[in-house]
Amino acid sequence: MTHPARTAALFAGVIARPGEQHLALAAGDALGAAGYGLRHGGYNGLMEAAAQGAARHGVPVTAITLADRPEWGPFNPHVTDVVYAQTMGERLHAYLDDVDLVVVMGGGVGTLHEVTAALYYATTIRPVPVRLLGPPARRLGTFLRTEQWLVEGPTRPLGFLADLPDAAALEKDLTTLTSGSPR
Repeated sequence: MTHPARTAALFAGVIARPGEQHLALAAGDALGAAGYGLRHGGYNGLMEAAAQGAARHGVPVTAITLADRPEWGPFNPHVTDVVYAQTMGERLHAYLDDVDLVVVMGGGVGTLHEVTAALYYATTIRPVPVRLLGPPARRLGTFLRTEQWLVEGPTRPLGFLADLPDAAALEKDLTTLTSGSPR
């Protein structure tokens, strides 16, 4: 297993809408090919599909979960490392404090919690790139902007945020993000 120069957090759910499973696999593949290690919840569904794609490239696939978690089932078979956080806040920090990229796909209320934490983090702590990948995530971004939950201002620029319709757009974006030197 290689130690990547970069790490991406994937916020995505266990339930896949039509076409999302393939998109998650392609996203993980693109991230792994670009040298990004993957952080995710560690479970099935979209997380497992992305982990499968990333694992093809020998990058670490880290599950980040709660130490006293309810029984959410076993980790997917592509997980190589596990981080057990004591609190939800610690879990979010484990995802975000040193991550180089956040990729958001469709999911449930847990994914919604993670993405809003990432958006808050990117507007107040440091401008980590956040990519809304695929139709459900892009619709969420549109809703947040339209309803003014997410508003650009002089102290809260939104240049860190981009909507990506598909895996080809993610691959192109990764080329741009990795054209500089590793962090």
